[in-house]
Amino acid sequence: MSRKRVARLMRASACRASAAGGRSVPRAATKPPGRCRIWSSATSQPAVRYRLWVAGITYIPTWSGFLYLAVVLDAWSRRVVGWAMAAHLRTELVLEALEMAIEQRRPVDVIHHSDQGCQYTSLAFGKWCRQAGVRPSMGSVGDCYDNALCESFFATLECELLNRTPLRTQAGARMAVFEYLEGWYNPRRRHSAIDYLSPAEFERPAKVTA
Repeated sequence: MSRKRVARLMRASACRASAAGGRSVPRAATKPPGRCRIWSSATSQPAVRYRLWVAGITYIPTWSGFLYLAVVLDAWSRRVVGWAMAAHLRTELVLEALEMAIEQRRPVDVIHHSDQGCQYTSLAFGKWCRQAGVRPSMGSVGDCYDNALCESFFATLECELLNRTPLRTQAGARMAVFEYLEGWYNPRRRHSAIDYLSPAEFERPAKVTA
């Protein structure tokens, strides 16, 4: 049917369109302040060692539906220190990624910077950060540069894996992402921002300076 016919039939039946109401948003914790400036991967301005994490969520398209990937990156070495995948976008997804990062790093007063997604503003996430001694930080709304480091990683993932590999099943996608992160990105992929070393090489004791 055309729009005009629908409008004519609605007038004849005394019907009016009903706009969808706004969604009710679950109660969230108070938005934390932006505690840091996020540098894009193109800049040479270094981050402080083991003191700043950036985090975000992206989707993984497969032939059997979407998966969602949450990551936590160490801004100093560009290493993915925590990640999790699931077929949902609930807060548990980002909590699993944060838990993995905490297990690997045992942080002391680290800043966790993210966007203002409802997963990061939830009460559960705020409580977990307080218990782990992590200081949450969020950027401004609608600022594409604020979390540029994490967005740069997602662009790299899309270019080097998602655009080149047909992901037929969710199980296959999980394995492909695991192999990319732990078999290529962290141990072998070089970054211009860290002297053309891989994250694992950059973090070796010989590279650590006071």
